[in-house]
Amino acid sequence: MHTKTYAPHIFLAWYVLWWSILAVAPLDRKDWALENLLALALVGTLIATHRRFRFSSLSYLLITLFMSLHAVGAHYTYAEVPLGFWLKDILSLSRNPFDRIVHFAFGFLLVYPLKELLVRTGSVRGFWAGYLPISGTLAQSGLFELVEAVVAGIVSPDLGAAYLGTQGDEWDAQKDMAAALAGAVLMTILVGLFPKTFRISPAAPDDPTSIPTSVKPY
Repeated sequence: MHTKTYAPHIFLAWYVLWWSILAVAPLDRKDWALENLLALALVGTLIATHRRFRFSSLSYLLITLFMSLHAVGAHYTYAEVPLGFWLKDILSLSRNPFDRIVHFAFGFLLVYPLKELLVRTGSVRGFWAGYLPISGTLAQSGLFELVEAVVAGIVSPDLGAAYLGTQGDEWDAQKDMAAALAGAVLMTILVGLFPKTFRISPAAPDDPTSIPTSVKPY
């Protein structure tokens, strides 16, 4: 028996609440606005396409977790997040690592939703079901680095350093992409180790034509 899940609505309500709280008095309003351009575009796309393609509740949860982390970075600017300074002190790091953590989370949390999209729409299987989501996540990470640089240069050049969060590291973009790649690889390994937990149904989560199984990822 298949029942309609309200998990996506719950996750969206949580994100709207969390985003609204962090929209109050951000450290730098202009940087906050730039940081939210792509985030709101993603949320809008998910809402607009929800009737045509519904992810599993697990995928929506992973997306929500990433978006919630990004909202924190947007509020403080990535280089000024208090949690990052705390980690910097206890680990004796040379920089605030929060932006690197979120790039790792980008790969770790979003590679599974991408895998689900490819499996359900492109019937991707076997080796390619592991490789393509990883390479796609890495490609998206690189694309976002380029888009961020262009947006910073066109919209607000004076905010470039704060928006990009390079913290003086000329290799920041490459290291961010490497962090995203590491996260994607780790999640892919976990998916391979626990196939029942991360099972992907070929049909929509509440589609009555899908074949019921004893273990589902949503």
